[in-house]
Amino acid sequence: MRYINRKPVRDQNNASQPAKNDPVQAKTDLRLEGLSEQLDENLQKLQLLLENCSDAVTRELSFGSEGSNKAAILYFDGLIDRVELEEHLLRPLLHNNYEPGDISADKQNQIVTALIRELLPMGEIKTLDTLEAVCDHITAGDTVLLVDGQKQGIVVGTRSWQSRSIDTPQNESTIWGPKDGFVETLRFNTAQLRRRLKSTDLKMEAMSIGRISKSSVVICYMKDIAPDKLVSEVKSRLEVIDIDAILDTAYLEEYISDEKYSILAQVEYTEKPDRICGHLLEGRIAILVDGSPMAMVVPASFPQFLNAGEDYYQNFIASTLLRLGRLAAFFIALLLPSVYVAVVSYHQEMIPLSLYLTLVAARQGVPFPAAIEALILELAFELLREAGLRLPRAIGPAVSIVGALIIGDAAVQAGLVSTPMVVVVAFTGIASFVTPSYNAGLMVRILRFGMLFLAATLGFFGIIMGLLLLAVRMASMSSLGQPYLSPVAPFNLSHVSDVLVRRPWSVDTTRPYREGMKNQTRQKLPPKREES
Repeated sequence: MRYINRKPVRDQNNASQPAKNDPVQAKTDLRLEGLSEQLDENLQKLQLLLENCSDAVTRELSFGSEGSNKAAILYFDGLIDRVELEEHLLRPLLHNNYEPGDISADKQNQIVTALIRELLPMGEIKTLDTLEAVCDHITAGDTVLLVDGQKQGIVVGTRSWQSRSIDTPQNESTIWGPKDGFVETLRFNTAQLRRRLKSTDLKMEAMSIGRISKSSVVICYMKDIAPDKLVSEVKSRLEVIDIDAILDTAYLEEYISDEKYSILAQVEYTEKPDRICGHLLEGRIAILVDGSPMAMVVPASFPQFLNAGEDYYQNFIASTLLRLGRLAAFFIALLLPSVYVAVVSYHQEMIPLSLYLTLVAARQGVPFPAAIEALILELAFELLREAGLRLPRAIGPAVSIVGALIIGDAAVQAGLVSTPMVVVVAFTGIASFVTPSYNAGLMVRILRFGMLFLAATLGFFGIIMGLLLLAVRMASMSSLGQPYLSPVAPFNLSHVSDVLVRRPWSVDTTRPYREGMKNQTRQKLPPKREES
């Protein structure tokens, strides 16, 4: 594992000042020191670094015949497997009267190597030689063994902490397909990917980001399918991050995105391992962070936000119809309130007279213009949606439903809003939930207010102008160098068919091409049988 952390640079003008004048710098300098041959000196330094850490445990012991070798183990309580520690580390040292074989007096520095080879049965074991490495490993759940007279310590893998069991994803419920989802433990998540893609071409490169959190970040990709240039670009963008902590995958989005100040979603999030595997097989890259159940997929294009994972688990005709329905729902969620306001305010001649008379009768007594009326209901709907998300699960849906019914009915009875506007806003809210990606759904919810403003000021001309500006903006954007509207713009005839329709597996022989992709063949069709 690589540690992407910056070493503090001291001011050259103040380089001669003692470190004690700067407590932070003094502690940093102490962490960077190497281990001493004197065990007591090492423990004193570590005691300073672990000061006020009540869960830090230091156990001194002696091993060998007549206790000839002094040692100490260090770990954090609650992060280790106590059975592993006692059975495979303490018991071999304390009950075997072990003396390292073939170690002469002038080769006592080989004791660490001898312990690893001859005594300790741990599966994950290695050496370290700095105080910083000791602190990093024990805070990650490992146990460190320091031996008197040795400049190297031994770190053994004893990580074991409470974690949520693998369960159905909370935000991506499906009818067809696998039901398991990612959890907050990174190694569980990588294991789910490895279980599905049993190939050594599945690469998982690990790094640590965050000066304080030292969060484990894993970059997943398929060798020869993901372009080497894309992999290098992702790693280079992550390596320059110099922040104190990374607590979730979403922290990395602004560092990964090409357009850092755009509301348009440029990465895709998912909790489903099968979706990640599907993206990996199309040459994309997944980023996982320890402590987060959400995986990030890059690069992302707008058409992929309208695709659901279960599209590939059911009949391709049904999947195609559902995709077309999602596309229609996207435009309904984006434009329906704006179209209604434009028609009622500016373009009454575009609707039948009987319908117009019905709308006029329903709006009698309403004191607000149609645009203000739509804005009030949209804001109320968004507040109810947020309240439903933040309230406890047992009462959240009930409050949202009851609140919408009561507020909507009371507003109509009081003459503040019209019945058609309530229907329009309710239908718009339902359509906004159809988008599979929550990130893209949030984008639509925000853009809807902009389209409403344009419709209220310029009518249909404003709506068309807004759509053109949105299309131009999307066409000018990219996600890690990939056009945001690909394969629609630039147009790719061989792959655009998989945007609006779901192609049958029997004809899906190639992957979506990316520059630098070496393995584009998805499957080889069997030879045609000769008719008898």
